[in-house]
Amino acid sequence: MYGAPHLVSDVMTRTVATVGRRAPFTEIVHLMRDWEISALPVIEDEGQVVGVVSEADLLPPAEELPDEPGAGRLVPRGPVAAARAGAPLAGDLMSAPAVTVRADATLAEAARLMAREGIKRLPVVDDADLLAGVLSRADLLKVFLRDDEDIAEEVRREIAPFLFPPPSSAVRVEVRDGVVTLTGRVRDTALVPVAARLVRAVEGVVDVEFDLAHEGVTP
Repeated sequence: MYGAPHLVSDVMTRTVATVGRRAPFTEIVHLMRDWEISALPVIEDEGQVVGVVSEADLLPPAEELPDEPGAGRLVPRGPVAAARAGAPLAGDLMSAPAVTVRADATLAEAARLMAREGIKRLPVVDDADLLAGVLSRADLLKVFLRDDEDIAEEVRREIAPFLFPPPSSAVRVEVRDGVVTLTGRVRDTALVPVAARLVRAVEGVVDVEFDLAHEGVTP
């Protein structure tokens, strides 16, 4: 009711490139290039996510890079460079344990998790903790591509008639570029702040504006 939030499963990418623990460095690089992604889930057995290997995991730390200007070729030094020279595997490079999100989590929960962990992609797991997809920052923005009329219909159906029931109230709902505008006459203007919170909770809503007057007053 009242614009139930979309879930991770609604927008996640279901076709996912993955690697196993023993995937070599070059395979990881080629997969990232071919799929145009910056990180890969590392899985084992039936699809349990055991880690994530990202571009940052493949690059040498800053302290291993020469800082002389004009250096012709970057030659990493130190233990990480030594590991790479020995053809490291995904299991050696990955960040573990993996930060994952459940498929039935809300998009708000997933966004907070991304922000807290400072990551751009989350492996999505199902009830059995098996890989079900991947959620990226771009996926989170999909809800804002929702059609204006679709948003308006949800507000008309699930919010306006409950807070401002006819015939005592007469409210019109219009949406343009994700901005919801409610106009008309209402019986109880004290409910307008409540309406604002509920409308903003509808997926795809960018903002809400009101031009409402108490019944009997021309707005």
